[in-house]
Amino acid sequence: MSIELVIDSKSTLGEGPSWDEKEKLLYWVDILQKKINQFNPVSNENKEVLLDKLVGAIAPKQDGGVVLALQDGLYSYNFLTEILKEIHKPEEHLQNNRFNDGKCDPAGRFWAGTMDIDAKEGAGSLYMLDKQHNISKKLDNLSISNGIAWSPDYRFMYFIDTPTKQVVRYDFDNTSGTISNPKAVITFSEENGHPDGMTIDQEGMLWVAQWGGYGVSRWDPTKSKLIDFIKVPAANVTSCVFGGDNLSDLYITTARIGTSEEDLEKYPNAGGLFKLKTNIKGGTTYQFASVK
Repeated sequence: MSIELVIDSKSTLGEGPSWDEKEKLLYWVDILQKKINQFNPVSNENKEVLLDKLVGAIAPKQDGGVVLALQDGLYSYNFLTEILKEIHKPEEHLQNNRFNDGKCDPAGRFWAGTMDIDAKEGAGSLYMLDKQHNISKKLDNLSISNGIAWSPDYRFMYFIDTPTKQVVRYDFDNTSGTISNPKAVITFSEENGHPDGMTIDQEGMLWVAQWGGYGVSRWDPTKSKLIDFIKVPAANVTSCVFGGDNLSDLYITTARIGTSEEDLEKYPNAGGLFKLKTNIKGGTTYQFASVK
């Protein structure tokens, strides 16, 4: 498996990649530069849109466009019309909080979590936005709400609150969106950095980006076993998603923030978007099934 640099974007905090299977496009963000990106791997063109708020997550919508988790709430955006529409602001009263990572579940609901801008412990929550735009809080007392994934059989949801250094598995009801019975299935050691964003493949194995860990690790969550580690030429690896025609290309986002001068000299493409060609079929990026 070989890794290549796709875009030398030098993102301050590249994050949140998602794959639009219908349009064959990759979406990703730079949280701190307030940018959303739409990358076409066939034409090798990247369309960059500058917003006026921090942007944590992006996911495709079934009816076109994307759903966004911005600093102050959840929005929809249409790349063609350039129209940004507010959907919900569940933490309007918490001025120092912002949305971070987010993803759609198999039923087409959008999950997104919050955190304090200064990463104050326990200030964040995880929310679920349904098709009718009703919002419900699923978890609270989170510090840095991050990676999220669902098992191929929809029985489990996996979730990362980064400072805990754990991946927690929940029993998941795809009909109602209910989560229960949390159990830590992966714990990262100090030398491996912190778990950040993640994705899952069709074998049910988790791929976890390691902040301060210089790579992405592949895990069997049923056995809490490390299967593989792929080194990435950046200290702070933030997230990953499967894309491409066969869902076998793993796109990986990275950051320059929090990287030493020594590391930036050694890894000048830190903050770039990378791609790993694998022989594994990845999980689908579910789309937001909004009916409004």
